Amino acid sequence: MTQDPVLIEVYSDVICPWCYVGKRRLERVLQHLAGLVPTTVQWRPFQLNPGMPLDGMDRTAYLEAKFGSREAYRRLEEQVMAAEEEIPFAFDRITVTPNTLLAHRLIWYAGAQGRQDAMVETLFRLYFVEGRDIGRAETLSEAAGQVGLAASEVKEFLGGSEGVDEVCRAEAVGRRLGIRAVPCFVFNGTSMLTGAQPADVLRTAIAAAGKQGAGAVSRRASRICGAS
Repeated sequence: MTQDPVLIEVYSDVICPWCYVGKRRLERVLQHLAGLVPTTVQWRPFQLNPGMPLDGMDRTAYLEAKFGSREAYRRLEEQVMAAEEEIPFAFDRITVTPNTLLAHRLIWYAGAQGRQDAMVETLFRLYFVEGRDIGRAETLSEAAGQVGLAASEVKEFLGGSEGVDEVCRAEAVGRRLGIRAVPCFVFNGTSMLTGAQPADVLRTAIAAAGKQGAGAVSRRASRICGAS
């Protein structure tokens, strides 16, 4: 009898460093479980700063407003760098904290084209490694081209309103589930892990979800980025 794939819904924001770390850990677990537990991964939107101006905000001003000082945030940077996931974070290159609605719309669009995971990976890299402003349609169109999507079509898509309602509804579902911080992994709707969990915790949760099927959601938390 063929086992149904475990649905892994990852609520994430592309400006959350712990989400990038969590993605790496999930990838390592899925590689380990390949051929043992079938899985399907879907990326869900969660805006850490839903009230962010559309043009974003100066990075230093944002960090001072949220953490009290740039130096206070450096402690978080040090924790992320110590996560040992071989991500070449370049926090000092980041000059703007963007509004991420456009980015989430692009991730939704890429999902319909079968390029969602590649799109998420590219946006993380552009922001955290290259310091690019991923709130700009021009940057996002370029990112789309890097994963094999037509940049001109994406630019037209981003200039309209398609995907806005879908992204907002998906985010609302997460908030109804009680999600207030990311990354958050929901397995078959039966269990929820919040934070960049260790690989062994993710592996155990995936295996358990494969056995349990649907049911009530249980929760566990770890390293997170919290909403404003």
